[in-house]
Amino acid sequence: MTSASSPDHKAPDPKPVRARDLWVAGACGVFVAAMVGMAYAAVPLYDWFCRTTGFGGTTQVATGAPAEIGDRMVTVRFDANVGGGLPWSFEAEQTSMKVRLGEVVTVHYRVRNLSARETTGLPTYNVTPPTVGAYFNKINCFCFSEQKLAPGESRELAVVFYVDPALAKDEETALVKSITLSYTAYPVREERPLAQSRTTEPSGRI
Repeated sequence: MTSASSPDHKAPDPKPVRARDLWVAGACGVFVAAMVGMAYAAVPLYDWFCRTTGFGGTTQVATGAPAEIGDRMVTVRFDANVGGGLPWSFEAEQTSMKVRLGEVVTVHYRVRNLSARETTGLPTYNVTPPTVGAYFNKINCFCFSEQKLAPGESRELAVVFYVDPALAKDEETALVKSITLSYTAYPVREERPLAQSRTTEPSGRI
C-alpha cells in the first residue's frame, strides 16, 4: 500500500486552473465594458432613431423651406400645458389653423411667470398622431430650451414649421386630416450651493 505522503503522488498542476481563471476574468471585463458602452450609446442611438423615423411623434429638424407646396390642406392644432410645481400660464396665440402641405408657418406661444420669484421652465413637445412625426418639420423651435422668467415676466416664443408634402403619399398618413402639436413646460429646480444651503438653513438653536 502506498502512503499519502509517497513521492509518487503528485499535486495537481495549478497552471491550467490559473489560466482558466484569467480567461474568465478577462471575458467578464470585456462583457462589462461592452455593456457600459452600449448604455452610453443607447441615448444618442435612440434619439437618432426617433428623429429619423418620427417614432413616438418625434418631429424632424429642417434648415429651410421645402421645394414644393402641395394643394392639400391639414388642420394643425396647438396645445400647451404646465407641469406641476411651475407657476406659469402657457398658451398658444391660436388654438388651430389650416395649412397647406409644404407651407412654412410661424406660430407664437405666450408664457408668463405668475409667481413673485424667478422661475425656470423647460418646454418639451410631442406630435399626434405619432405617425406624422416623420413629416412634421421644425425650422425654429423653443423646445428643450430653458426659459428663465423674472417675477411677473411674460415672453413670446415662436415655432416655425411645415408639414412635408410626402405625408399625402404615405399609406399610413395619407388620410390624416388634423395634427396636434402639444407642448408641456416642466419646472427646472436649481440646487443651491452647499455653503449657501448651510448658512440659510435654521440652526435649531434657541
